[in-house]
Amino acid sequence: MRLQDKVAIVTGSTSGMGRATAVLFAKEGAKVVVTGRNEARAKEVVDQIRADGGEAMYLLGDAADMDFCASIVEKTVEAYGTVDVLVNNAGMLSMSPLAEVSMDEWDNVFRVNVDSALRLCQLCAPIMKQKGKGVIVNVASVASFAAHHGFAAYISSKHAMAGLSKSMAWELGPEIRVNAIAPGAIHTAMVDSIGGVPALQFMVDNCPVKRVGQPEDIAKVALFLATDDSSFIDGQIIKVDGGFEA
Repeated sequence: MRLQDKVAIVTGSTSGMGRATAVLFAKEGAKVVVTGRNEARAKEVVDQIRADGGEAMYLLGDAADMDFCASIVEKTVEAYGTVDVLVNNAGMLSMSPLAEVSMDEWDNVFRVNVDSALRLCQLCAPIMKQKGKGVIVNVASVASFAAHHGFAAYISSKHAMAGLSKSMAWELGPEIRVNAIAPGAIHTAMVDSIGGVPALQFMVDNCPVKRVGQPEDIAKVALFLATDDSSFIDGQIIKVDGGFEA
């Protein structure tokens, strides 16, 4: 029970990596706040956690809405009294080529992938600072390190998330540690929306472990970063990609 009595917010946790992280955190003793836009899926996650003997609640809204971000922290504190761990997992994919991406799409990708993380950090950090301890885990991507055709907005946002994570670590220490996870080919609903596992074959073929990752692969690293097991790790972008960017 490595997160016993801790309160954790996990954004974008109604499916995929976020869901796996929320479920694992609860199994390790955390009180978990699940966020997302789909009530049926949010309720399913919370019901699963409670069936396993854990404690959780869900909040519905769009991570692109900064007012919703504020309400996440407000309602978490109302329900549980504090925030110990923040996992900024909410994300949006964009596959528009550079010449075709609209400013609306560009702005929305950044609001979901970067702005929400910044806003939640600004709101949670004072709580953690007052407690004298806290952890923030951001979800970046292997796209934080390289570029590929047709993903300009997404790649730019994930590069920004990497830089933001390092800035957070410098400005929020020593009380708060901040690290980011850079997933590679992970089988999620987002991947299914662009063709499923076959769409990731290039990444599978070009990584040493020769398989697609599962959401639980990310959740286990998030748990490690959220606990004192990683107490001397700060400001790092940790690749969990099967060696694709080795």
